[in-house]
Amino acid sequence: MEFKINNDYFKKAVLEVRNAVSSKTTIPILTGMKIDAKPDSLTLTGSNSDFVIERTISIVNDGLSRLEILETGSIVLSAKYLNEIIKKLPNDIHFKVDENQLATIKSEEIITKMNGIDVTEYPSLPNIDLHNIVTINSNDLIEIIKQTVFAASKYETSPVLTGVSFSFQKELLTCIATNSHRLSLKRLKIKSDLIGSFIVPSSSLNELLKLFGSYTTDIDIFATKTNIVFKSENISFYSRLIEGNYPSISGLFSQQPSTIVTLDTKQLLEGIDRASVFANEWRNNNINFQIDDNSKIMISSMSSEMGEIREKQYIKNISGDEELSVTLDGNFMMEALKIIKEKEVNLCFNGSIRPILIEPIGNGSHLQLISPVRTY
Repeated sequence: MEFKINNDYFKKAVLEVRNAVSSKTTIPILTGMKIDAKPDSLTLTGSNSDFVIERTISIVNDGLSRLEILETGSIVLSAKYLNEIIKKLPNDIHFKVDENQLATIKSEEIITKMNGIDVTEYPSLPNIDLHNIVTINSNDLIEIIKQTVFAASKYETSPVLTGVSFSFQKELLTCIATNSHRLSLKRLKIKSDLIGSFIVPSSSLNELLKLFGSYTTDIDIFATKTNIVFKSENISFYSRLIEGNYPSISGLFSQQPSTIVTLDTKQLLEGIDRASVFANEWRNNNINFQIDDNSKIMISSMSSEMGEIREKQYIKNISGDEELSVTLDGNFMMEALKIIKEKEVNLCFNGSIRPILIEPIGNGSHLQLISPVRTY
Protein backbone atom coordinates (compact mmCIF):
# COMPACT_ATOMS: atom_id res chain seq x y z
CA MET A 1 0.00 0.00 0.00
CA GLU A 2 1.40 3.39 -0.99
CA PHE A 3 0.05 6.85 -1.75
CA LYS A 4 0.97 10.53 -1.83
CA ILE A 5 -1.51 13.14 -0.61
CA ASN A 6 -2.00 16.85 0.01
CA ASN A 7 -1.51 17.35 3.73
CA ASP A 8 -4.39 19.81 4.20
CA TYR A 9 -6.93 17.36 2.76
CA PHE A 10 -5.51 14.42 4.69
CA LYS A 11 -5.35 16.38 7.94
CA LYS A 12 -9.00 17.46 7.65
CA ALA A 13 -10.18 13.94 6.83
CA VAL A 14 -8.22 12.36 9.68
CA LEU A 15 -9.63 14.89 12.16
CA GLU A 16 -13.22 14.27 11.02
CA VAL A 17 -12.90 10.50 11.31
CA ARG A 18 -10.98 10.72 14.60
CA ASN A 19 -14.18 12.00 16.26
CA ALA A 20 -15.74 8.54 15.87
CA VAL A 21 -12.94 6.77 17.74
CA SER A 22 -13.09 6.42 21.51
CA SER A 23 -9.95 5.87 23.56
CA LYS A 24 -12.11 4.31 26.28
CA THR A 25 -13.28 1.35 24.22
CA THR A 26 -12.53 -2.15 25.52
CA ILE A 27 -12.16 -3.42 21.94
CA PRO A 28 -8.54 -2.73 20.88
CA ILE A 29 -9.25 -2.65 17.12
CA LEU A 30 -11.71 0.23 17.62
CA THR A 31 -8.93 2.49 18.91
CA GLY A 32 -7.67 2.40 15.35
CA MET A 33 -8.54 4.15 12.10
CA LYS A 34 -8.89 2.05 8.98
CA ILE A 35 -7.23 3.38 5.82
CA ASP A 36 -8.21 1.89 2.44
CA ALA A 37 -6.28 2.86 -0.68
CA LYS A 38 -8.32 2.08 -3.81
CA PRO A 39 -7.41 2.77 -7.44
CA ASP A 40 -9.36 6.06 -7.54
CA SER A 41 -9.74 7.13 -3.88
CA LEU A 42 -8.64 6.88 -0.27
CA THR A 43 -11.18 5.96 2.43
CA LEU A 44 -10.73 6.55 6.17
CA THR A 45 -13.04 4.82 8.68
CA GLY A 46 -13.48 5.35 12.43
CA SER A 47 -15.93 3.49 14.63
CA ASN A 48 -17.24 3.10 18.17
CA SER A 49 -20.23 1.32 19.66
CA ASP A 50 -22.66 4.11 18.67
CA PHE A 51 -21.61 5.42 15.28
CA VAL A 52 -19.18 5.11 12.36
CA ILE A 53 -17.68 7.86 10.21
CA GLU A 54 -16.40 6.99 6.75
CA ARG A 55 -14.56 9.72 4.80
CA THR A 56 -13.56 9.37 1.15
CA ILE A 57 -10.88 11.46 -0.59
CA SER A 58 -10.98 11.32 -4.38
CA ILE A 59 -7.93 11.60 -6.60
CA VAL A 60 -9.25 14.92 -7.90
CA ASN A 61 -10.68 17.47 -5.43
CA ASP A 62 -11.89 20.95 -6.38
CA GLY A 63 -10.62 20.33 -9.91
CA LEU A 64 -7.07 19.68 -8.72
CA SER A 65 -5.11 16.49 -8.17
CA ARG A 66 -4.75 16.05 -4.40
CA LEU A 67 -4.01 12.33 -4.20
CA GLU A 68 -1.86 9.81 -6.04
CA ILE A 69 -2.43 6.09 -5.40
CA LEU A 70 0.77 4.18 -6.06
CA GLU A 71 -0.34 0.82 -4.61
CA THR A 72 -3.71 -0.27 -3.24
CA GLY A 73 -4.14 -1.87 0.16
CA SER A 74 -5.49 -1.44 3.70
CA ILE A 75 -4.18 -0.87 7.21
CA VAL A 76 -5.47 0.06 10.67
CA LEU A 77 -3.42 2.57 12.68
CA SER A 78 -3.89 4.13 16.11
CA ALA A 79 -6.33 7.00 15.50
CA LYS A 80 -4.94 9.03 18.39
CA TYR A 81 -1.31 8.93 17.27
CA LEU A 82 -2.09 9.22 13.57
CA ASN A 83 -4.07 12.40 14.21
CA GLU A 84 -1.34 13.86 16.45
CA ILE A 85 1.36 13.18 13.87
CA ILE A 86 -0.54 14.34 10.77
CA LYS A 87 -1.58 17.70 12.23
CA LYS A 88 2.07 18.47 13.06
CA LEU A 89 3.51 17.71 9.62
CA PRO A 90 4.48 20.73 7.48
CA ASN A 91 3.80 19.58 3.93
CA ASP A 92 2.45 16.89 1.61
CA ILE A 93 2.69 13.29 2.75
CA HIS A 94 4.18 10.14 1.28
CA PHE A 95 2.51 7.15 2.99
CA LYS A 96 3.80 3.59 2.52
CA VAL A 97 3.01 0.26 4.22
CA ASP A 98 5.24 -2.82 3.99
CA GLU A 99 4.36 -6.51 4.21
CA ASN A 100 4.81 -6.46 8.00
CA GLN A 101 2.08 -3.82 8.48
CA LEU A 102 4.65 -1.13 9.28
CA ALA A 103 3.55 2.29 8.01
CA THR A 104 6.12 4.90 7.01
CA ILE A 105 4.82 8.48 6.90
CA LYS A 106 7.17 10.98 5.28
CA SER A 107 6.79 14.77 4.97
CA GLU A 108 9.85 16.66 3.70
CA GLU A 109 12.71 15.34 5.89
CA ILE A 110 10.41 14.08 8.67
CA ILE A 111 9.95 10.32 8.76
CA THR A 112 7.52 8.61 11.14
CA LYS A 113 7.01 4.86 11.45
CA MET A 114 3.86 3.35 13.00
CA ASN A 115 2.93 -0.26 13.67
CA GLY A 116 -0.35 -1.28 12.08
CA ILE A 117 -3.09 -3.61 13.31
CA ASP A 118 -4.41 -6.57 11.31
CA VAL A 119 -7.11 -5.07 9.09
CA THR A 120 -9.13 -8.32 9.02
CA GLU A 121 -10.15 -7.72 12.65
CA TYR A 122 -11.87 -4.44 11.77
CA PRO A 123 -15.69 -4.69 11.85
CA SER A 124 -17.54 -4.47 8.54
CA LEU A 125 -20.14 -1.80 7.88
CA PRO A 126 -23.86 -2.67 8.01
CA ASN A 127 -25.60 -3.62 4.76
CA ILE A 128 -27.95 -0.87 3.63
CA ASP A 129 -30.85 -1.07 1.17
CA LEU A 130 -30.03 1.69 -1.29
CA HIS A 131 -33.56 1.74 -2.72
CA ASN A 132 -35.32 3.14 0.37
CA ILE A 133 -33.89 6.63 0.41
CA VAL A 134 -34.70 10.22 1.30
CA THR A 135 -32.55 13.16 0.19
CA ILE A 136 -32.40 16.31 2.34
CA ASN A 137 -30.29 19.44 2.03
CA SER A 138 -27.67 19.53 4.79
CA ASN A 139 -28.85 22.94 6.03
CA ASP A 140 -32.41 21.64 6.48
CA LEU A 141 -31.16 18.49 8.23
CA ILE A 142 -28.90 20.47 10.58
CA GLU A 143 -31.74 22.84 11.45
CA ILE A 144 -34.27 20.10 12.23
CA ILE A 145 -31.73 18.33 14.46
CA LYS A 146 -30.70 21.53 16.28
CA GLN A 147 -34.32 22.41 16.95
CA THR A 148 -35.10 19.06 18.57
CA VAL A 149 -32.01 17.25 19.94
CA PHE A 150 -31.53 19.63 22.89
CA ALA A 151 -34.82 18.40 24.41
CA ALA A 152 -33.76 14.73 24.61
CA SER A 153 -33.14 13.19 28.00
CA LYS A 154 -29.60 13.07 29.42
CA TYR A 155 -30.38 10.05 31.60
CA GLU A 156 -30.19 6.40 30.53
CA THR A 157 -33.02 5.28 32.85
CA SER A 158 -35.38 5.55 29.86
CA PRO A 159 -33.19 4.81 26.80
CA VAL A 160 -35.76 5.78 24.13
CA LEU A 161 -35.94 9.31 25.56
CA THR A 162 -32.18 9.79 25.06
CA GLY A 163 -32.82 9.77 21.31
CA VAL A 164 -34.71 11.77 18.72
CA SER A 165 -37.61 10.13 16.90
CA PHE A 166 -37.35 10.44 13.10
CA SER A 167 -40.69 9.63 11.46
CA PHE A 168 -40.57 9.46 7.65
CA GLN A 169 -43.74 9.64 5.61
CA LYS A 170 -44.12 10.02 1.85
CA GLU A 171 -44.05 13.82 1.98
CA LEU A 172 -43.18 14.66 5.59
CA LEU A 173 -40.39 14.18 8.12
CA THR A 174 -41.32 14.71 11.77
CA CYS A 175 -38.61 14.87 14.43
CA ILE A 176 -39.52 14.74 18.13
CA ALA A 177 -37.39 14.84 21.27
CA THR A 178 -38.58 14.82 24.87
CA ASN A 179 -37.30 14.14 28.38
CA SER A 180 -40.91 13.87 29.71
CA HIS A 181 -40.71 17.43 31.16
CA ARG A 182 -40.33 19.24 27.85
CA LEU A 183 -40.80 18.39 24.20
CA SER A 184 -39.67 19.83 20.87
CA LEU A 185 -41.29 18.92 17.55
CA LYS A 186 -40.22 19.98 14.07
CA ARG A 187 -41.79 19.05 10.73
CA LEU A 188 -40.15 19.26 7.30
CA LYS A 189 -41.73 18.70 3.88
CA ILE A 190 -39.78 16.09 1.91
CA LYS A 191 -40.05 13.56 -0.92
CA SER A 192 -39.24 10.16 0.55
CA ASP A 193 -39.06 6.50 -0.48
CA LEU A 194 -38.11 5.73 3.13
CA ILE A 195 -41.18 5.08 5.29
CA GLY A 196 -41.01 4.36 9.01
CA SER A 197 -39.98 5.65 12.44
CA PHE A 198 -36.50 5.41 13.91
CA ILE A 199 -35.01 6.53 17.25
CA VAL A 200 -31.51 7.99 16.76
CA PRO A 201 -29.26 8.53 19.82
CA SER A 202 -28.82 12.22 20.64
CA SER A 203 -25.08 11.59 21.10
CA SER A 204 -24.85 10.46 17.47
CA LEU A 205 -26.83 13.45 16.23
CA ASN A 206 -24.60 15.90 18.11
CA GLU A 207 -21.58 14.37 16.37
CA LEU A 208 -23.40 14.54 13.04
CA LEU A 209 -23.95 18.28 13.59
CA LYS A 210 -20.20 18.75 14.02
CA LEU A 211 -19.42 16.63 10.98
CA PHE A 212 -21.79 18.22 8.46
CA GLY A 213 -21.86 21.71 9.98
CA SER A 214 -19.30 23.11 7.52
CA TYR A 215 -20.76 21.43 4.42
CA THR A 216 -23.53 22.62 2.13
CA THR A 217 -24.65 19.58 0.20
CA ASP A 218 -27.46 17.10 -0.25
CA ILE A 219 -27.52 14.23 2.23
CA ASP A 220 -29.04 10.83 1.46
CA ILE A 221 -30.61 8.97 4.37
CA PHE A 222 -31.00 5.18 4.52
CA ALA A 223 -32.20 3.00 7.39
CA THR A 224 -32.49 -0.60 8.52
CA LYS A 225 -33.99 -2.07 11.70
CA THR A 226 -30.73 -1.45 13.56
CA ASN A 227 -28.90 1.40 11.79
CA ILE A 228 -29.46 4.72 10.04
CA VAL A 229 -27.01 6.22 7.53
CA PHE A 230 -26.51 9.86 6.54
CA LYS A 231 -24.45 9.99 3.36
CA SER A 232 -23.02 12.85 1.29
CA GLU A 233 -20.68 12.59 -1.67
CA ASN A 234 -17.58 12.17 0.49
CA ILE A 235 -18.82 11.36 4.01
CA SER A 236 -20.97 8.56 5.39
CA PHE A 237 -22.22 8.63 8.98
CA TYR A 238 -23.62 5.35 10.35
CA SER A 239 -25.48 5.37 13.67
CA ARG A 240 -27.04 2.59 15.66
CA LEU A 241 -30.73 2.94 16.45
CA ILE A 242 -32.34 2.75 19.89
CA GLU A 243 -34.74 -0.16 20.28
CA GLY A 244 -38.21 0.45 21.70
CA ASN A 245 -41.35 2.45 21.08
CA TYR A 246 -41.26 6.23 21.31
CA PRO A 247 -44.06 7.64 23.51
CA SER A 248 -47.17 8.80 21.67
CA ILE A 249 -47.69 12.56 21.60
CA SER A 250 -51.20 12.45 20.13
CA GLY A 251 -53.42 14.62 22.28
CA LEU A 252 -50.64 16.78 23.71
CA PHE A 253 -51.30 19.57 21.22
CA SER A 254 -55.05 19.18 20.92
CA GLN A 255 -56.16 21.12 24.01
CA GLN A 256 -57.47 24.61 23.43
CA PRO A 257 -55.31 27.05 25.44
CA SER A 258 -57.04 29.26 27.99
CA THR A 259 -54.54 32.11 27.51
CA ILE A 260 -52.38 33.09 24.55
CA VAL A 261 -49.81 35.89 24.81
CA THR A 262 -47.56 37.16 22.02
CA LEU A 263 -44.08 38.36 23.00
CA ASP A 264 -40.83 39.46 21.40
CA THR A 265 -38.59 36.37 21.28
CA LYS A 266 -35.25 38.10 21.93
CA GLN A 267 -36.60 40.35 24.68
CA LEU A 268 -38.28 37.38 26.40
CA LEU A 269 -35.07 35.34 26.25
CA GLU A 270 -33.04 38.19 27.72
CA GLY A 271 -35.58 38.70 30.51
CA ILE A 272 -35.49 35.02 31.48
CA ASP A 273 -31.71 35.09 31.37
CA ARG A 274 -31.68 38.01 33.84
CA ALA A 275 -34.20 36.32 36.11
CA SER A 276 -32.07 33.15 36.17
CA VAL A 277 -29.42 34.97 38.23
CA PHE A 278 -31.60 34.51 41.34
CA ALA A 279 -33.09 31.15 40.32
CA ASN A 280 -30.00 28.98 40.69
CA GLU A 281 -30.76 27.80 44.22
CA TRP A 282 -33.92 26.09 42.99
CA ARG A 283 -33.63 22.55 41.67
CA ASN A 284 -35.59 23.49 38.52
CA ASN A 285 -34.29 27.04 38.11
CA ASN A 286 -37.75 28.35 39.05
CA ILE A 287 -38.95 31.45 37.21
CA ASN A 288 -42.47 32.82 37.62
CA PHE A 289 -44.59 34.28 34.83
CA GLN A 290 -47.60 36.39 35.77
CA ILE A 291 -49.90 38.59 33.73
CA ASP A 292 -49.98 42.11 35.10
CA ASP A 293 -52.45 44.85 34.15
CA ASN A 294 -53.70 42.87 31.13
CA SER A 295 -50.90 44.38 29.02
CA LYS A 296 -47.69 43.18 30.64
CA ILE A 297 -46.15 39.91 31.71
CA MET A 298 -44.05 39.92 34.88
CA ILE A 299 -40.97 37.67 34.91
CA SER A 300 -39.55 37.11 38.38
CA SER A 301 -37.36 34.92 40.54
CA MET A 302 -36.02 35.02 44.05
CA SER A 303 -33.25 33.68 46.22
CA SER A 304 -33.81 33.31 49.97
CA GLU A 305 -30.24 34.52 50.57
CA MET A 306 -29.40 36.91 47.74
CA GLY A 307 -32.62 38.71 46.83
CA GLU A 308 -35.11 38.85 43.99
CA ILE A 309 -35.64 40.26 40.51
CA ARG A 310 -38.85 41.40 38.81
CA GLU A 311 -39.20 42.54 35.22
CA LYS A 312 -42.26 43.60 33.23
CA GLN A 313 -42.47 43.20 29.46
CA TYR A 314 -45.22 44.54 27.23
CA ILE A 315 -47.46 41.90 25.67
CA LYS A 316 -47.92 42.43 21.93
CA ASN A 317 -51.24 40.58 21.96
CA ILE A 318 -53.31 38.66 24.52
CA SER A 319 -56.42 36.51 24.20
CA GLY A 320 -58.36 34.40 26.67
CA ASP A 321 -58.10 34.35 30.46
CA GLU A 322 -56.04 37.27 31.77
CA GLU A 323 -55.58 35.77 35.25
CA LEU A 324 -52.37 33.74 35.08
CA SER A 325 -49.43 32.73 37.27
CA VAL A 326 -47.11 29.90 36.17
CA THR A 327 -43.68 28.76 37.35
CA LEU A 328 -41.36 27.24 34.73
CA ASP A 329 -37.82 25.90 34.51
CA GLY A 330 -35.77 28.89 33.32
CA ASN A 331 -33.12 26.73 31.66
CA PHE A 332 -35.74 24.85 29.65
CA MET A 333 -37.28 28.14 28.53
CA MET A 334 -33.96 29.63 27.46
CA GLU A 335 -32.90 26.53 25.53
CA ALA A 336 -36.26 26.51 23.76
CA LEU A 337 -36.12 30.18 22.81
CA LYS A 338 -32.49 30.14 21.66
CA ILE A 339 -33.23 27.88 18.71
CA ILE A 340 -36.25 29.88 17.52
CA LYS A 341 -35.39 32.16 14.60
CA GLU A 342 -38.70 34.02 14.40
CA LYS A 343 -38.94 37.48 16.02
CA GLU A 344 -42.14 36.76 17.95
CA VAL A 345 -43.60 33.75 19.78
CA ASN A 346 -46.95 32.76 21.15
CA LEU A 347 -46.94 31.35 24.69
CA CYS A 348 -50.09 29.25 25.01
CA PHE A 349 -51.13 28.54 28.62
CA ASN A 350 -53.80 26.19 29.94
CA GLY A 351 -53.79 26.94 33.65
CA SER A 352 -50.89 26.73 36.09
CA ILE A 353 -50.34 22.95 36.05
CA ARG A 354 -50.59 22.00 32.37
CA PRO A 355 -47.69 22.27 29.88
CA ILE A 356 -47.29 25.54 28.00
CA LEU A 357 -46.99 25.54 24.22
CA ILE A 358 -44.35 27.72 22.56
CA GLU A 359 -45.12 28.48 18.92
CA PRO A 360 -43.00 30.76 16.70
CA ILE A 361 -45.23 33.28 14.90
CA GLY A 362 -45.51 32.29 11.24
CA ASN A 363 -43.92 28.85 11.69
CA GLY A 364 -46.42 26.17 12.67
CA SER A 365 -43.92 23.44 11.77
CA HIS A 366 -41.99 23.99 15.02
CA LEU A 367 -43.73 23.47 18.36
CA GLN A 368 -42.42 23.10 21.92
CA LEU A 369 -44.01 22.08 25.20
CA ILE A 370 -42.66 22.76 28.70
CA SER A 371 -44.27 21.42 31.87
CA PRO A 372 -44.71 23.84 34.79
CA VAL A 373 -42.71 23.40 37.98
CA ARG A 374 -44.74 22.45 41.03
CA THR A 375 -43.93 24.87 43.83
CA TYR A 376 -45.76 23.05 46.61
